[in-house]
Amino acid sequence: MSQSVLEQVPVLSMAGMEKRDFAVAFGQSFQRFGFAMVRDHGMDEALIDEGWAMARRFFDLPVATKTRYDAKFNGGQRGYTAFGVEIAKGASENDLKEFWHVGRDLAPGDPLAATMPPNIWPEELPGFESVFAPLYREFDRVGGELLSAIALYLGLPERWFDAPVRDGNSILRLLHYPPVSPAAPGIRAGAHEDINLITLLLGAEEGGLELKDRSGNWLPVVPPPGALAINVGDMLQRLTNHVLPSTSHRVVNPPPERRGRSRYSMPFFLHLRPDFLIDALPQCVTAENPRRDPPITAHDYLTERLIEIGLIKRE
Repeated sequence: MSQSVLEQVPVLSMAGMEKRDFAVAFGQSFQRFGFAMVRDHGMDEALIDEGWAMARRFFDLPVATKTRYDAKFNGGQRGYTAFGVEIAKGASENDLKEFWHVGRDLAPGDPLAATMPPNIWPEELPGFESVFAPLYREFDRVGGELLSAIALYLGLPERWFDAPVRDGNSILRLLHYPPVSPAAPGIRAGAHEDINLITLLLGAEEGGLELKDRSGNWLPVVPPPGALAINVGDMLQRLTNHVLPSTSHRVVNPPPERRGRSRYSMPFFLHLRPDFLIDALPQCVTAENPRRDPPITAHDYLTERLIEIGLIKRE
């Protein structure tokens, strides 16, 4: 894949294409790049703007205030993770970021409640929940529609993914990369693949996201304003027996003259139900592409990976 090929990745319109045409184009982009860009997704633009403003307000709070909501007490799933805690799998240096996690709230007594702690909300920002709870639902809704396109592309019933992701352990992450010195190392977030099924990313004002092509080159990813960048996660790669590849990506520092600026982004990690068994789809296993991975539940796989990236400790 060359730079010119990356520039040919289409920006697909969810509203402007027939569903099956969109499914083919979206699936082909996933199969070729492990990545796609989508506009006209129908998310509430005013709510998104409120989310950006509220995220900035939270990260501007004193460190002592933010650490009152330390996510280390719930396996990194809810609340605040401080600067420099997370590390990419196999990396030697921790990432230069801090973040907040919003997750799914389950009804009391739900059998999945043991795998998903309740959300916590910063008392210092009374409007925080009223912005991010509905924004979480917006991401969840659009993610379900994108999965229905993938189902069609794979030859499955259109709503095949509805049950596997119902009450899934999806996470909305509010990310802040603080300013760094002009002489800082070049990487803000080390090269990694996402754990989940698919990731929906609202773009950042400051660039830096890069995708690794099949030749090992790092290429910039710059979605148009308002568009979603969507990538395949390792769970979908396992489910499709690597037909849809999970692509390495990273965040690099900007040129020295722009390193004094913060970078914010808002990824939504769409997850399967914790009790879903990830096993290769039969149509993705062939003589030319034999089964790659053994079956594993979504919860066990997530736990393995969270240990690898330092968000939970090995028992």
